[in-house]
Amino acid sequence: MESLVAIVLLALEVLTFVVLAHVIMSWLISFNVLNPRQEFVAMIWQGLNRLLDPFYSRIRQFMPNTGALDLSPLVLFFGIYALRIIISNNF
Repeated sequence: MESLVAIVLLALEVLTFVVLAHVIMSWLISFNVLNPRQEFVAMIWQGLNRLLDPFYSRIRQFMPNTGALDLSPLVLFFGIYALRIIISNNF
């Protein structure tokens, strides 16, 4: 059972880093540091969007529209952190 818990915690940690990379990359694209028309940047950006869109779309269904400010990554961070606490304390 401990192995399964360790694997789930590792997956949650990897997901945290992926969300963080997505947030940082979106800032860099917004401030014109990265050019999304470059093939390598576009490939990474599309991959991160495809990976995280199922999580973000579920969260966006319940959140109010805040215009250009997207708070779904923040909610996902809180959810991941809460899930890690629940798993760590119960096993």
